[in-house]
Amino acid sequence: MALDAVAVKAAQEVLGDAPGEVGVAAVRALGGGAADLLREDPWLVLGLEGARVGVEQADAFARAVLGPAAGPGDERRVRALVAHLMEKAAEQGHTALTGDALREALARHAVPDPDAALAAAVEDGTVLVFRDEGGAEPEGEDAEETDEEAAGPLLFGLDRYALAEDSLADGCVRLMRSFEGDDTDWAAAEAAAPSSSAAELIRTAAAHALVLHCGGEAARAEPAALVAAARAAGLRAYAAAYTEDGRRRLAAALGEEAAFTVEGLLAGGRASDGSLPLDLLAVLDAPQLSVEEAATLVEAVPDGARLVLSGDPHTLWSAGPGRAFADLLAAKVCPRVTSRTPDPGPIGELTSYVAIGELPAVEAPGKEVVVVPVRDPREAVHRAVQLVADSVPRAFGIPPEQTQVITAAHGGPAGTRALNAALKERLNPGPGRFGGFDPGDRVVHVPAPGRTHPGTVLGAEPEGLRLGTADGEVLVPREEVARTVRHGWAITAHQAAGQRRPAAVVVVPGDAGPLLTRAWTYTAFTRAERHLSVVQGADQALPAAVASSQAAPRTTRLTQILRELAAES
Repeated sequence: MALDAVAVKAAQEVLGDAPGEVGVAAVRALGGGAADLLREDPWLVLGLEGARVGVEQADAFARAVLGPAAGPGDERRVRALVAHLMEKAAEQGHTALTGDALREALARHAVPDPDAALAAAVEDGTVLVFRDEGGAEPEGEDAEETDEEAAGPLLFGLDRYALAEDSLADGCVRLMRSFEGDDTDWAAAEAAAPSSSAAELIRTAAAHALVLHCGGEAARAEPAALVAAARAAGLRAYAAAYTEDGRRRLAAALGEEAAFTVEGLLAGGRASDGSLPLDLLAVLDAPQLSVEEAATLVEAVPDGARLVLSGDPHTLWSAGPGRAFADLLAAKVCPRVTSRTPDPGPIGELTSYVAIGELPAVEAPGKEVVVVPVRDPREAVHRAVQLVADSVPRAFGIPPEQTQVITAAHGGPAGTRALNAALKERLNPGPGRFGGFDPGDRVVHVPAPGRTHPGTVLGAEPEGLRLGTADGEVLVPREEVARTVRHGWAITAHQAAGQRRPAAVVVVPGDAGPLLTRAWTYTAFTRAERHLSVVQGADQALPAAVASSQAAPRTTRLTQILRELAAES
């Protein structure tokens, strides 16, 4: 729906002639009266989705509206700032923050009394407060701590993520409590399983409502075997993957009627109580589920049904907040089946080493793995284009559209923007007359964080940009194009998670810094099916990153909630 241009202009003018995207975001979020609301509280801009307004810019807008009265301790500023900091933390994967972390952040933004700011934020409902009781019991001198100190630090969270964690934990425990089994001949299915790991998964799922399954790309055949056995026994069994690429691979094994994306499954028909009509559901790519997505999924599984969450614990966690799969594993409230099926070939051997923190050279007689050292970002971009356009097609017969370039970030001299500009110039040159895009451009459509849909530009219309995707044609509204569509020859590892291509060219920038981790490396390398080229510009920083911890920590509450609820059952 088109936005009111007069309302957009009015919102911009209230804020001292703010950029157009701020006015659009304000009217989209606040309605036609956005100008009046911003005149009363200019710090509302901090919460506008898509506007990307920082604290300094919001303060400048506030000074334009309020003049000298726009002080750092203004209660409107403090309230908006607390919510903003929590949302920024959610972008980093946290569903909660400690009081110390929040107070330090508030102090950095010149809030005069961070303690009072937190108390006010709790009182007005901006954040919820919890006690973190996940630590060990105090011993010795520590046993003299006060009851409050011994109970653990306070955690603060936004209600949407707190409710999602509560709902996910409730749903998991509900499934376990409501399960009564059935009269299916699971022994016969186990005996006919294609591998010992598949047999173990079938045996475990036969006896439990909630099962966690861990394994790499080859292990995806095991939950597929479970679903096939359940369907052969007459159960309503289905498998769901996080991406359309994953769904297609499942459909090849199970048939179209049994394979879904998570998004497609949840959008389908429901019973009157909102549950999905199924007896068994296996969800692959489970580490990619944010806590909100996981909660929605588990809520839809009916009492008495079986749920298998399957994924590779070595990959990057979800793009959205939380680490649902990792927290479920850590809680140890349900059985875990770890596959013994290794990924094949030199790529599988390399990634198995990366998973344990090593980065050796592997024998690749068919050049399945090639490392291309580069000295600087300019050379990295040049070699990546050369590999996609010339070397890989010539050596392996893999066309450019089947090769995925993966790098660490969007910005920087070897980020997705720089790589995509160079790849477009080589593979589909054009003036970019449709908002920077031309027909034939390879793109990704990201309608929501974590939802990356690869596609190709078909053309433009007055209403927006038309894309061809695996799900069919999509018309992206004109006002959404800049925010949700990017060129897609090169993407980040997070965007590539859950997808595989015949070839992958992984660019390892020398300036990647903390983005370069074991989980990033593992995720990027495992996107390749037949050939992996590593454009190595980080020298010894890459093996050092692989040897380090897998991922930056995320502050969440799910493990604690799960353990508490399971203990009550």
